[in-house]
Amino acid sequence: MNNQIYGIRAILEAIDAAQPINKIFLQKGLGGELFRELETSIRKNGISSSYVPVEKLNRLTKNNHQGAVAQISPVQFHNFEALMEQVMESGETPFLLLLDQISDVRNFGAIIRTAECCGVQGIIIPKTGAAPITDDTVKTSAGAVFNVPIAKVDHLKDAIFYLQSSGISVVGATEKTDNPIYSADFKAPCAIVMGAEDRGISSSVLKILDHKAKLPLMGQIGSLNVSVACGVFLYEVVRQRTS
Repeated sequence: MNNQIYGIRAILEAIDAAQPINKIFLQKGLGGELFRELETSIRKNGISSSYVPVEKLNRLTKNNHQGAVAQISPVQFHNFEALMEQVMESGETPFLLLLDQISDVRNFGAIIRTAECCGVQGIIIPKTGAAPITDDTVKTSAGAVFNVPIAKVDHLKDAIFYLQSSGISVVGATEKTDNPIYSADFKAPCAIVMGAEDRGISSSVLKILDHKAKLPLMGQIGSLNVSVACGVFLYEVVRQRTS
C-alpha cells in the first residue's frame, strides 16, 4: 500500500512533524514504554487509530513494522480558521461544504470532484469518523482533491457555530424537513451540510442548522447516493448565483 509509515519511532516523528495522518493501525496486545508513548501521542493529537491482529499489519507492509503502521494522506489539510480568513477576504460570496461522517472514500472523491467544479471554496470534515484521503479518493476526484482546500476540525458543531458567527447560513441536506431545495436561498453566503451514507446528518448537527432542505424523490427508492445528492445541492447554488 502506498503512502504509509511503519515503525513506532518513525510514526512518532511523523506526528511531531504534523504530517497529515489518516489512520494508525496498532498491534493488539503490544506493550512497552515506546508503544505507550505512541498511544498517548495519538490521543493527544486526535488521530484516528485501531487495534488489529499482527496479521493485518503484516499484510499492510512486509517491513519491520514494530507493531504500528500509519497511513499518510497524499494531501496536506488546511487549518480551519486560516481557511475561513482566506474565504472571507477573497471578495467572493462564501460557498462551503461540510461533510458529516461521510465514510466511503469513493463517495468522498466524487464529492470533492463536484465541489471543485462548482467553485466550493473549502470542504470541512471532522477529524474522526470521516473517510480518509487515499489513492482511491484521489483517482475518483480526478485530481480535484489537490485543488479544493480541505480542513479537519475536532467537532463539526464548533465549525458550524464559527460559520454562523461569520454571517454564513448553514443548510443541511436532509429528508427530515418539508422544505424543498428549490425554496432555499443560496445567493447569500452559505455552507451545505451532507450527512453519512447510512444515517444522514447526525441529530446533534441537525439541531443547530439555520435551514434544512430536501430533494424531491419521484420513484420508489427512498434516497439518492450521497455524492449524487451533494451534486444536486451544489449545482442549485451555482444555478441561483448565475441566473
